[in-house]
Amino acid sequence: MKRRVYIETTIPSFYYEVRTEPEMVARRGWTREWWDNHRQDYELVTSEPVIDEIEKGEFAAKDDALALIDDLPLLEVEESIGDIVTAYIVHHAMPMDPAGDALHLALASFHKCDFLLTWNCQHLANANKFAHDGYPELIPLKNPAKIVCRLFQIGLDND
Repeated sequence: MKRRVYIETTIPSFYYEVRTEPEMVARRGWTREWWDNHRQDYELVTSEPVIDEIEKGEFAAKDDALALIDDLPLLEVEESIGDIVTAYIVHHAMPMDPAGDALHLALASFHKCDFLLTWNCQHLANANKFAHDGYPELIPLKNPAKIVCRLFQIGLDND
């Protein structure tokens, strides 16, 4: 059985990244490497909030980014996900924007994803937040086993 990976907004965005700073070039390369050579090893899913965020973005390759995830199944935003989002925010695990990072984490948790794949190292993949990642005490749901900032590691991660 393939492990389930929630594809967050930054992944299709970085696939088509055009900035030339070394960090951006590296992230684009790692994203493309994983997407082109490792994604078939996983069950990929995304959500309508990811599509909404890309559509609201201001970047040249927006249509390409949307096309990249067009065939992925969309996780439903169940009513109870709002309670999970609220808990993440109230416990300071995620920022106050209920339509942002907390929603992505709640969707991945509620739908029992094994990974939440992101380049959002400020909130979703912030090592300082991992103390909050003992979410079973917060919410009795399966949580993404790993929140990946260095996504190339997933292609190498066989645990």
